[in-house]
Amino acid sequence: MGAAGAGGPVRIDGPWTHRDVAANGARFHIAELGEGPLVLLLHGFPQFWWTWRHQLTALADAGFRAVAMDLRGVGGSDRTPRGYDPANLALDITGVIRSLGEPDAALVGHDMGGYLAWTAAVMRPKLVRRLVVSSMPHPRRWRSSMLSDFAQSRAGSYVWGFQRPWVPERQLVADDAALVGRLIHDWSGPRTPEFPDDAAIDVYRRAMCIPSTAHCSIEPYRWMVRSLARPDGIQFNRRMKRPVRVPTLHLHGSLDPAIRTRSAAGSGEYVEAPYRWRLFDGLGHFPHEEDPAGFSAELINWLKDPEPDR
Repeated sequence: MGAAGAGGPVRIDGPWTHRDVAANGARFHIAELGEGPLVLLLHGFPQFWWTWRHQLTALADAGFRAVAMDLRGVGGSDRTPRGYDPANLALDITGVIRSLGEPDAALVGHDMGGYLAWTAAVMRPKLVRRLVVSSMPHPRRWRSSMLSDFAQSRAGSYVWGFQRPWVPERQLVADDAALVGRLIHDWSGPRTPEFPDDAAIDVYRRAMCIPSTAHCSIEPYRWMVRSLARPDGIQFNRRMKRPVRVPTLHLHGSLDPAIRTRSAAGSGEYVEAPYRWRLFDGLGHFPHEEDPAGFSAELINWLKDPEPDR
């Protein structure tokens, strides 16, 4: 596998700057670019901050302070032994907002980052100016779809597979994390042959091979399933009944094989604020990388809209 740049597998060179910030009892790596209102970008599985490389430059050019963080246990952030439940991970995110010296942020989350963005908007609404979620339904919608919709349960079979001890970690890092490349290939739509290319896959495989990353990446999914019948999971599900009260943009690829459109659609019932649903025709699970120009334009136009429509 080739080199990922002078900054190693995580601190990849670019127009952005890298640094660490302390929040919620841990240290988080961020890449930041631009000046203006804060837009905090949250990656999903099996990726890290670099998934937002196109949006970092686009947002900075549009007059925003764009910051992409590595979630707990991933990329350049701390790998703690505990703390991978969504409530605590959401406090990581809002803690980073405070550590950056900002009163609030527009949260942009993809996949697991989207799940946590939904959570943060409910738990700390004063710190979330606007909410953008890609390729992930509201947590209550995700839960009901995985439990009652056979097609979504089958599409999310990787989540069930993660419940086994140790085996998923070994599978993720075997053969230089070849499985990471297969997942990104399988979950991408057929419309854009430019993504994923070998160079991008190489970057994600190298990052997954950093010790403990595979285990920490899987832990949030283990909590999501194992807590279903536990008091902490029931309490979290009840807490997420509280509506989101910030303007919300919900983005989804029409050919996403991991999160079905039917599962994501309907999340607006949990939003008591302007809510916009946008389906990207022909794209898969990674619309921000499959069509970065189209995704960034949709994102920036909505962020700049003083009165986003319902």
